[in-house]
Amino acid sequence: MATTIRKAAYFSMHTPNRAGQGARILKGLRDAGVNLRAFTGFPSAGRAQVDFIPYDAGQFLRAARKLGLKVGKRKTVFIAQGDDRPGVIAAICDKLAIARINMVAMDAVAVGGRCGAIFWVKPKDAGRASRVLGAR
Repeated sequence: MATTIRKAAYFSMHTPNRAGQGARILKGLRDAGVNLRAFTGFPSAGRAQVDFIPYDAGQFLRAARKLGLKVGKRKTVFIAQGDDRPGVIAAICDKLAIARINMVAMDAVAVGGRCGAIFWVKPKDAGRASRVLGAR
């Protein structure tokens, strides 16, 4: 199977960098029936930044509001999925490099013969990156 790349909505927020904060947020979203494509978190200026990539942005925003989460505005992330093989991620990076589009960040994983990645470019480059990568 070829690697499929699609654009998706993502939302970020900052939270205290303390044990249990991510679990509390994810439990609240789960209890509200929100399904996430991806979730990532990392330390940021003494706090933690968490990014949510929901299947349904509207449902996520309604649940976040009810939970009192102060998420930022909708932004674009790219999601790659396909069969795992040598160079899959390198090919994505190469296409962007040839087009002189800087990738801001990427998280990638391979499990059970499949691979996936989430990656970001600057907002001003999202449309061009989408065309270069054939993202839908």
